[in-house]
Amino acid sequence: MKRIEEYVRSIPDFPEPGIIFRDVTTILQDADGLHLAIDRLLEFLKDVEFDLVVGPESRGFIFGVPVAYEMHKGFVPVRKPGKLPCETVSVDYDLEYGSAQLQMHKDAVKPGQKVVIVDDLMATGGTTEAIVKLVEKLGGTVVKVCFVMELAGLKGREKLKGLDVDSVIIYEGK
Repeated sequence: MKRIEEYVRSIPDFPEPGIIFRDVTTILQDADGLHLAIDRLLEFLKDVEFDLVVGPESRGFIFGVPVAYEMHKGFVPVRKPGKLPCETVSVDYDLEYGSAQLQMHKDAVKPGQKVVIVDDLMATGGTTEAIVKLVEKLGGTVVKVCFVMELAGLKGREKLKGLDVDSVIIYEGK
């Protein structure tokens, strides 16, 4: 079996010159690559006590649900505005160019619950920082954050100081 890094397709100069786009879909479309990614995420969590897995749309769903399933935990989706059918809590956050909003059902996390966040990629850390705020707004505590890939050159860990963060693959650049 190949190493997990070998399943990632790197596309130079996308979306702009000088950027190397790391394509997670090539991990997903290969059974061995997908197993490696999920197994590594599970390794990060083997000694972590938690109640729920939280993942943002859409790739956080893809990686978070099998983790929740395997560890017999619930899964909470974090979505863009207007996608959840019941009462929600929201958080606004800054993007590189502009701002965005994320929402979670108001009853998704109970006070005192311990939460793990799972997503495919950490870049600047802004999305994950916003998810932490949502969890805390509902009275939960984030006890671990796991990514398949991390772009260390964008310094996302700085926004997540004080949190236990692990990434399957760490790319030094952007």
